[in-house]
Amino acid sequence: MEKIASFQVDHTVLQKGMYISRVDGDVVTYDIRTRRPNTEEVMDNASIHTVEHLFATFVRNTEYKDHVIYFGPMGCRTGFYFLVRDKISHEQAIRMTADAFAFIADYEGEIPGVSAVECGNYRDHSLQGAKAEAAAFLPVISDWNTQKLTY
Repeated sequence: MEKIASFQVDHTVLQKGMYISRVDGDVVTYDIRTRRPNTEEVMDNASIHTVEHLFATFVRNTEYKDHVIYFGPMGCRTGFYFLVRDKISHEQAIRMTADAFAFIADYEGEIPGVSAVECGNYRDHSLQGAKAEAAAFLPVISDWNTQKLTY
């Protein structure tokens, strides 16, 4: 079988940041890497789950909501994938990502979508963990730019 694109990225040198993982037609997949693979502890599931709920809620409440396709965790627990239509520029995607992580770092209140009716694993969340994850990634993403989007 042909090796997929994400397995062709050298994870031994991959740094924290935001990268263009792939472009499929009008869909851009961003790799939001919050951990250095194979060198740092991975994120715990409860924190990842809450980041997912808060990030997805935030970006789907922006002016770009109709062009957001997906946000979710990587199986390796070192980051997230963010898929958008190319009507969102790379600059806008970076800004939206930075704004979402700032929102999560400062978030107080009920986690959106956390009930048995709304979520398939509603008991596995950590607001404090999500806030810590977001706060730790903010210094990385805050000064990110389009020149840094290439692996």
